[in-house]
Amino acid sequence: MPQSKHEIKACEKCQATFECRVGDPTRCQCAEVVTSEQTRAFLAQTDFDCLCKNCLFDINQKFALLSQETFPNAQNLRENFHYYIENGLWVFTENYHLLRGHCCQSGCRHCPYGFSEGVY
Repeated sequence: MPQSKHEIKACEKCQATFECRVGDPTRCQCAEVVTSEQTRAFLAQTDFDCLCKNCLFDINQKFALLSQETFPNAQNLRENFHYYIENGLWVFTENYHLLRGHCCQSGCRHCPYGFSEGVY
């Protein structure tokens, strides 16, 4: 009997467990989410292995909401959307990082690409 390629994994974004069906991708939980081209391009740049369908859906929704936004320049940065100030320092938000379109791999606090060591 062929060995199943299904395995229980933890979502690398939210830590929820799910069954990954790499041996049967049409029945895998991630196939339930129709992702945009923008979402697929983003995922190709991340450090994530597998994500649960809820996180895939959330990422796809985030890109849909940001679709009318552009990466800000110094004159149009919006506090609490692109950044917030903590202890006198600027902290860039997930929105800022997504609009930038790439990861600098500097361990940013709100890195959506999976390269930070903190909560993202």
